Amino acid sequence: MKKIIIIAFIAGMFLASCTQKAPKMKNPLLTEFKTAFGVPPFDEIKVKDFVPAYEQAIKEHESEIASITDNQASPTFGNTVEKLALSGRTLDRVASTFNNLNESLTNDSMQKVAQTVAPMVSGHFDNIALNAKLFERVKTVYDQRDSLKLSAEQQRLIEVIYKDFERGGANLSAENQAKLRKLNSEISLLQLKFTDNVLAETNNYKLVIDNKDDLSGLPESVIKAAAKTAKENGLGGKWVFTTQKPSMIPFLTYADNRDLRRQLQTAYIMRGDNNNEFDNKKILSKITKLRTQKAQLFGFKNFAEYVLDKNMAKNPETVFKFTNKVWDSALPIAKEEARELQKLIDDEGGNFKLEFYDWWYYAEKLRAKKYNLDEEMLRPYFELNQVRDGAFMVANKLYGLKFVERTDIPKYHPDVQVFEVLNADDSHLGILYMDWYPRASKSGGAWMDAYRKQSEGVSPVITTNFNFTMPSGDKPALLSIDEVETTFHEFGHALHGLLSNCKYNKLSGTSVTRDFVEFPSQFMENFSTDPKILKMYAKHYKTGEVIPDELIDKFKKSGLFNNGFVVVEYTSAALLDMYWNTIDDTIERDATAFENETLQKMDMMPEIIVRYRSPYFSHVFGGGYAAGYYSYQWAQVLDADAFSVFKEKGLFDQATAKSLRDNVLSRGNTEAAMDLYKKFRGSEPKLDAFLQRNGL
Repeated sequence: MKKIIIIAFIAGMFLASCTQKAPKMKNPLLTEFKTAFGVPPFDEIKVKDFVPAYEQAIKEHESEIASITDNQASPTFGNTVEKLALSGRTLDRVASTFNNLNESLTNDSMQKVAQTVAPMVSGHFDNIALNAKLFERVKTVYDQRDSLKLSAEQQRLIEVIYKDFERGGANLSAENQAKLRKLNSEISLLQLKFTDNVLAETNNYKLVIDNKDDLSGLPESVIKAAAKTAKENGLGGKWVFTTQKPSMIPFLTYADNRDLRRQLQTAYIMRGDNNNEFDNKKILSKITKLRTQKAQLFGFKNFAEYVLDKNMAKNPETVFKFTNKVWDSALPIAKEEARELQKLIDDEGGNFKLEFYDWWYYAEKLRAKKYNLDEEMLRPYFELNQVRDGAFMVANKLYGLKFVERTDIPKYHPDVQVFEVLNADDSHLGILYMDWYPRASKSGGAWMDAYRKQSEGVSPVITTNFNFTMPSGDKPALLSIDEVETTFHEFGHALHGLLSNCKYNKLSGTSVTRDFVEFPSQFMENFSTDPKILKMYAKHYKTGEVIPDELIDKFKKSGLFNNGFVVVEYTSAALLDMYWNTIDDTIERDATAFENETLQKMDMMPEIIVRYRSPYFSHVFGGGYAAGYYSYQWAQVLDADAFSVFKEKGLFDQATAKSLRDNVLSRGNTEAAMDLYKKFRGSEPKLDAFLQRNGL
């Protein structure tokens, strides 16, 4: 397993040894948190608390379920559906605390806990989903729903709960229910193993450079960051680059040493594919087989049909039609970009063919040549805290929100920032955690989650996680354009959770369909690089100078530069996901052969590597995006269409912002996604703005 650098030191008592003797204390996870705003008391929680907390919370939830099924009174909305929706709060508290910490501050002990509790939790929720007496009561209320005097949200709640029972196997035969239990348990454990393997592979590789000449082309800030990484790894006097993107992408973009670029990117794309103890190929093939078996228990041909049945897209055919349309538009553009890069190589006297590890390097050279723009020219204007405050400023101007940093609220790591979020009238709205930098104990990528979701009388506690370039030497954290957009993206998810105003936890915040959940996040990305917004927050970290119009103009003119690459890299991953999840048989595939055949079928360019190769495609094989990775692009249609209204009426038009907040951001899953969107927009989204924005 990966090496963890004295986690107990940086996280305090939270990760104290399970074997260390201590006075017997009550498990802090099993009582309401007595902290400011009810955030987790991280300094009190120990790893050894989690398994007994899960065991007790599951027993408590079982008792709550029994009180519903044992009720001799006729089923009603209140004594059955609402009581079910309000049950399991202790388990929610334990699971949300553990899951978030396991993503952002894990170690071997935490991963063992995950492996222990995964089958417990899977089995527990199978017991609920397959509880015949409970389903009978829910079905009775569901069948009477039109004659009951229920609010729109209550109607939605009973529909969602009933559908969950159906999708959980309530209508299956006893034999198939037993099969489903086994499948769910196996899948949950395999997904954990897949994710752990990706993290281990990411942490285990280091490109160590001891010859200063091999740093040729790299900006000084990148060199200093690599020296800092080396020192942290006991390699002082050398330079270390990793497959974490803040380290890897600058190296691929600027390093003149072609062979070292090849080594680093090859290490990245071979994660989980090294025929070692962390190899994921057989794991992902088995996950696919088991998911297909699960889908077929419900009468679907494949897992994609099962997943999409509840999404906006509804079926694989719709997703393929949409994704292939984008692919067919983008591929010729990317091929033309490749020809341009090859010409640049030839003009420089390079006697080689463009390869995947050349693209970032020569694209940056071509950008500088065409637009006199180097991304390093932009970084000084995007100091991390200024970018964060820029996102806060947009939320303030749109919705009147205020963000007050709190240093008196518990946090799980020193790098984390905590903010109290206030409404325009200074009333409390929620708490926002922001965790910025990579570490060996943290998953890669960026994400938003909740330690506590909003419900009636309960304010949300939201967390956002990033893996951004760290401060180095006398320089603060200076973000790339991609990192700037990612900040606004995850903040958009956070707003979806913070602005939720629902009665029931089950429907609140981001509890929406997979292909709608990315709409609020991608909508916020539009503000990050709008020229008017840039002038408000993008200031040189040394001089305070506002980003000059000349630089903004260069940036905007280069807006579609390399876009063929970006769209092809993403869309190829979305299609690969769909091909894996539309397999109709239960044969375990050779993962490498299947991936190669699929990419060949798509006419994938060898000069571009699919954004996520199968062995490290954690969205699909380790998380909840199976048959759903298309959703980022699907949501781009919504966000481009929505932002066009703001461009027409004014970036901070209050009536439009209020409509978005009231009809989408505050409503969670209280209505079907398209109905919510139409209430905001007045019509279904049009494709025009999306195609125009992407030059397609």
